[in-house]
Amino acid sequence: MDANEPAPTPLAWAPAARHRVLIIGSGFGGLFAAKALRRAEVDVTVLAGTPHHLFQPLLYQVATGILSQGEIAPATREILRRQRNARVLLGSAVAIDTAARRVTARAPGRTAPYSIGYDSLIVATGASGSYFGHPEFGTHAPGLKSIDDALDLRGRIFGAFELAELEEDPAARARRLTFVVVGAGATGVEMAGQIAELAHRSLRGEYRRIDPRSARILLVDGADVVLPTFGASLSARTKSKLADLGIEVRLNTMVTNLDARSVTLKHADGSEERVESMVKVWAAGVAASPFAAELAAATEAPTDRAGRIQVLPDCTVPGHPEIFVVGDVMALNNLPGVAQVAIQSGQYAAAQITARLQGHPAKPEFEYHDKGSLATIARFSAVASIGPIRATGLPAWLLWLFVHLMYLVGFEQRVTTMFHWAVSFAGRGRAERAVTARQVFGKQVTSTADRDALSAAGRYTPRDDGA
Repeated sequence: MDANEPAPTPLAWAPAARHRVLIIGSGFGGLFAAKALRRAEVDVTVLAGTPHHLFQPLLYQVATGILSQGEIAPATREILRRQRNARVLLGSAVAIDTAARRVTARAPGRTAPYSIGYDSLIVATGASGSYFGHPEFGTHAPGLKSIDDALDLRGRIFGAFELAELEEDPAARARRLTFVVVGAGATGVEMAGQIAELAHRSLRGEYRRIDPRSARILLVDGADVVLPTFGASLSARTKSKLADLGIEVRLNTMVTNLDARSVTLKHADGSEERVESMVKVWAAGVAASPFAAELAAATEAPTDRAGRIQVLPDCTVPGHPEIFVVGDVMALNNLPGVAQVAIQSGQYAAAQITARLQGHPAKPEFEYHDKGSLATIARFSAVASIGPIRATGLPAWLLWLFVHLMYLVGFEQRVTTMFHWAVSFAGRGRAERAVTARQVFGKQVTSTADRDALSAAGRYTPRDDGA
């Protein structure tokens, strides 16, 4: 915080007679921790930078027009409305005073910071994308960590086809129809697969001057396999299926430069390749949320290379048994940054707090139960690794549908998601293709009048045109 700013003011609440649990973050870890405390004799405050709970594994379907943001991001207040011991606050944690047990937060649209006290703290702030020391890449290659990212990418992807229809120059048209996805983990594979579905199936026959099937899709990763956590057999099958979809898979390949018009790739033999592309998606690398650095500085807790807090076996910060760190911001036993780790560690932290208050023995360490991994490749095609089971194709895809539907929060979200899946997978349509001028052409266009004025002045430059 700026030293010249006034001190944050505590929010006025009725005096709390019960134990105060502050949960920072409304993702899987934070939400499931809050719900696990619904019967505990505590007062729960959920502090989050957005007013919704995000089902992040389906963000790529928002970006490619299958689902709306409301189906994967229900309001946190609505989810917790029946939980009388829970309240929700909008704000991002920016500082912590461990001695006073207070967290300082900022809310968009509110100038003054505010503070919240706690007796127990659960930090579930998640992770953001990492550009491996090149944050400037983010301007031209958005990640896929938030609703804003997904809507930004939706505008870029659908806008690319619209603008390609207007191009006279074949080279410019090819550049607009070249899509580069960086990162061959689950998010990258699913994103590349859905762009291929769009180009080869959903948009077929809708344009008169271009053939969407001519789109070029590249999936790039520095590793030597796709989906490395799924095992060699499933990785090989996934790579083969991606090739069948017309996706160019470039492994052992690093991104050395990225700008508005192109991506520079460095191959294992040291050679470099410049790929002209207007639409880039960054699905490689993660870094802990900014608050992790604040917490580490305040507690002198060790961190790993991604900035995640290295916690004790019971998910607490060394020297601070009142502070739990869960989910993607936690470094423990090389656990992956997946939803199940966040859910189970959030529930574990809640159980530890409850056991302490009731005087019961607490479990000495967090034990993660791996429920397997799932990833879609395209319509009717997925891969599943669950215990000894290795499945591909339609059986894995049906399992993927069932599991993701069950973990969506809210009956309405499940019903509308099933409808949109039927439209997209049984048919060819995409129910959510609407994009705004701001999404397609950049933030300088804020209204139709702005667009017309820029056009009249000859300054109407589409997003990432670079011309």
